[in-house]
Amino acid sequence: MTQRKGDKPTISIQEHMAIDVCPGPIQPIKQISDYFPRYPRGLPPQAVVAAAAAAATAASAATAAAGASPSGSPRSNLSTSSGCSAAAGTGGGGADSDSDPGQLDRAGATASSSPSPQQQQQQVVRKEEEPDVEGYDSDDSTTLGTLDFSLLYDQENNALHCTINKARLPIPRYKKGLKPMDHNGLSDPYVKLHLLPGASKANKLRTKTLRNTLHPVWSETLTYYGITDEDMVRKTLRISVCDEDKFRHNEFIGETRIPLKKLKPNQTKNFYNCLEKQLPVNKTEDKSLEERGRIMISLKYNSQKSCLVVGIVRCAHLAAMDANGFSDPYVKTYLKPDENKKSKHKTAVKKKTLNPEFNEEFSYDIKYADLTKKTLEVTVWDYDIGKSNDFIGGVSLGINANGERLKHWFDCLKNKDKKIERWHTLTNELPGSTFND
Repeated sequence: MTQRKGDKPTISIQEHMAIDVCPGPIQPIKQISDYFPRYPRGLPPQAVVAAAAAAATAASAATAAAGASPSGSPRSNLSTSSGCSAAAGTGGGGADSDSDPGQLDRAGATASSSPSPQQQQQQVVRKEEEPDVEGYDSDDSTTLGTLDFSLLYDQENNALHCTINKARLPIPRYKKGLKPMDHNGLSDPYVKLHLLPGASKANKLRTKTLRNTLHPVWSETLTYYGITDEDMVRKTLRISVCDEDKFRHNEFIGETRIPLKKLKPNQTKNFYNCLEKQLPVNKTEDKSLEERGRIMISLKYNSQKSCLVVGIVRCAHLAAMDANGFSDPYVKTYLKPDENKKSKHKTAVKKKTLNPEFNEEFSYDIKYADLTKKTLEVTVWDYDIGKSNDFIGGVSLGINANGERLKHWFDCLKNKDKKIERWHTLTNELPGSTFND
């Protein structure tokens, strides 16, 4: 480059990017390609390694040449470095002979500072061996906490006992309990239970609320009554931990789900599960069969009197129909088809309860052979003063039923003069019935 007398020396942008302005020997500036080296495309791995080795050798030779002539001008050193990098690029087969000199300068700077393949492999191994200490913070199971509880299925009494013990630290050295939900860094946790499918307010149970703690200890047992062997096969228990808020909606903390088929009858099983995020509910479930509670019915055919004795023993976990969170339930029974409409029977009303006990019996005069043509329909209602009563749920027993309802009816027919009690699930729809009281 020619320079007129009196003009300031000029330097190209390529030269400026390739040298360090600090005093001392000329050194290339770190670029992004130093950390992510780009090898020529289309070459096999062996050729790529050979090209990288050739570039490293050329770069070390250029460094030695620069050190041998320290009195040389920056331009001469830069030219030497550019020439070496051009030669290295040609040997690698990836550089173009018509490339811009500035690009060759940058290529030389990259080649001189790029680590060897062996060093790159060592760096990768070191990164893989280093433990991710902060990885625990992003794990949902540790941030949400864990729950200690036990389950017991009492087959004789058709009851499922769920004992909520406590929420404990999942990893003590990280000091994590339940996820804090309040501004003070604590929570007001409580536990609620649902049976799936068919979750509703009718089968919800909950513990007491513990204030200002991340390590609650409940030691509280919640019991579902009317659980049958069929329920144990197809039902799943959802256990949710929530934070109670007086001024806003209660906040969800975490949940765990246990298929009841994992339990063995009359054997307590302990669980220590990590809480998970709220799982989506299966929207394909038929909402017309929403569960509204359980009812215990007894059947007995009296051969001496030639009549069917129907007993309404009790109900459990009925749906709340009133604003106070309760219902005023009573039960009606029909034996259909009923041409004369004289088969209706009704129990007394039990005030303000979701678990009423009736212990009432009704008899229907009918021949034994005609029972195969009949269907027993049982409906539960909420009594209201001054307006129509609310339908809570119903169930039908007979030859056209299925599952436990059909089995109960057959057992009654096969065992004359023997009272047989069974729990049945109430649904919000009963085919063939009229929901007008």
